[in-house]
Amino acid sequence: MSAADQLARLGLTLPDVPAPVANYLPGKRIGDLIYLSGQGPRMPDGSYHQGKVGTEVSVADAYDHARLAGLTLLAAVQLLGVDLDTVEVVKILGMVNGAPDFGAHPAVINGCSDLMVEVLGDRGRHARSAVGMGSLPNNMTVEIEAIFRLIE
Repeated sequence: MSAADQLARLGLTLPDVPAPVANYLPGKRIGDLIYLSGQGPRMPDGSYHQGKVGTEVSVADAYDHARLAGLTLLAAVQLLGVDLDTVEVVKILGMVNGAPDFGAHPAVINGCSDLMVEVLGDRGRHARSAVGMGSLPNNMTVEIEAIFRLIE
C-alpha cells in the first residue's frame, strides 16, 4: 500500500511546512540523503503546542504532539519534490521540552516513530535518539529532526 493510501486509511493529511523563520531550509537533499530541519507540533492556526512535558503536558498528549511533528517531517520530504514511496527513514532525533525530573523521553518520541512505521511500513523503522531539553523554541513540547534516504 502506498504512503498516500496509508495516510488516508489512518485519516491523516500532511500539513503545510512552515516557512523558516531564520537563515535555514526546511530540508536539504545531498545525493541519496535528505536532511530535515527540526519540526514542532503545530496546531491548525499555526501556533505550537506548548509547555513542559511531565508537569504541564502529559506523556500521552506529548506523544500526539510528536506524531504531529512527524507529519510535518513527511510533508517536508514532499516539499523537496520526493515521493514518500521512494524513501526510508534513517535517523530521528527527538527533543522533548521536559520538566527537570522527567525521564520518559522515549515514550514521547514514540509518537513520531510509530507514525513513520504506520505510514511507511518497514521503511519507517529507524535509528533514534530521544533526549530532554531545558527549553525549546516557542516553548513547544517537542522538536524532531530526521534523516531520510532515497531508495528508488
